[in-house]
Amino acid sequence: MTASIVLIGAGNMGGAMLSGWLKNGIKGSDVLVIDPGPSEAMAKLIADNGAAHATTAPEGLKAGVLFLAVKPQLMGAVLPPLKSLVGPETVIVSVAAGTTLAFMASHLGEAAMVRAMPNTPAMIGRGVTGAFANSAVTSEKRAQVHDLLKVSGPVEWVETEADIDAVTAVSGSGPAYVFYLVECMAEAGRKAGLQADLAMRLARETVAGAGELLYQSPDAASQLRKNVTSPGGTTAAALSVLMAEDGMQPLFDKAIAAARKRAEELAG
Repeated sequence: MTASIVLIGAGNMGGAMLSGWLKNGIKGSDVLVIDPGPSEAMAKLIADNGAAHATTAPEGLKAGVLFLAVKPQLMGAVLPPLKSLVGPETVIVSVAAGTTLAFMASHLGEAAMVRAMPNTPAMIGRGVTGAFANSAVTSEKRAQVHDLLKVSGPVEWVETEADIDAVTAVSGSGPAYVFYLVECMAEAGRKAGLQADLAMRLARETVAGAGELLYQSPDAASQLRKNVTSPGGTTAAALSVLMAEDGMQPLFDKAIAAARKRAEELAG
């Protein structure tokens, strides 16, 4: 017996993927969710859409796509019981940071595998995913995986598995950098004399609006920046600090390098 998609893990990311699949025409009856304790909302989503749910891997079942959406630190315990789900036609997709193809193969055997790194805006269909496929992934399987991943936003395929660590550093962890930018802007506004709650509202809406403009505009980010910057004006004064030799670029260089190094450490 074969299940088209077997989703392992019904947490935030697994739930976001399942919701996106269902909204984009995948039938619930084509999906089996394996999770020992899904949330009430996830259990309702599964039941309302006719998907199947199990707490452990059923015997005698092979997955068309085995989609792993569990935390990296749990993979060592989660993977071994899943080996029975892997058949010659199975493609394995992992969204766990730092979990290498070699590690998965050590537990699941040699198979067609994809490492993918989405980010949390996937929860609202506005994420971006970096992905790498091993040599066993055919063009047909890659297209199938691409369709499953793109429900949460654009998919960018990279040439080497090592590139996934850089993807993790830039976009996988990137939403946190943006959220922290909002915190910093709000705190600077408070120090400039604004009420803290007003400063936070201004910072939050500014970043959200700028992001939406960037999303909708065909212009490069550099051009959008220039559009806001009048010579000798207030924006130019602020950018003279942010774009100085000791400004944001070297700070981001260090931050991305630290995140990539940690991703490499997690991969062992």
